[in-house]
Amino acid sequence: MPWQKTFTLPRKSKGMYLVTDTVVSNIQDGLRDTQIGILHLFIQHTSAAITINENYDPDVRKDMSNALDRIVPESFPWLHTDEGPDDSVSHTKTSIIGPSIQIPITGGRLNLGTWQGIYLAEFREAAHTRTVVATILP
Repeated sequence: MPWQKTFTLPRKSKGMYLVTDTVVSNIQDGLRDTQIGILHLFIQHTSAAITINENYDPDVRKDMSNALDRIVPESFPWLHTDEGPDDSVSHTKTSIIGPSIQIPITGGRLNLGTWQGIYLAEFREAAHTRTVVATILP
């Protein structure tokens, strides 16, 4: 039976944040009854993204942020700046990283690799809460 829940991630400002534990705690009811399935996570925002990356070395978070800042600089002559100078740059980074991920479920647990974790990629300077839709398909 499919399962779905919408939840909010804690308020964060610009950066990469490991949110695996928060996600797992919010989807425990759906995981419990799923021996084999897929978790689909979708973030309902155009200025933040969700991704999977290494969860061991905290420097990975800084490296990811620094690389994205170089690839998509705020100093670019953006036209759409209605919500501030980080408006279009945030939307562009979101398009590069993406609004969703899929993770296999095995034996009622997320089947992530040894060093993999789920990250919120927040691209706005001002702190925001972010809404995620979690869907489990058996």
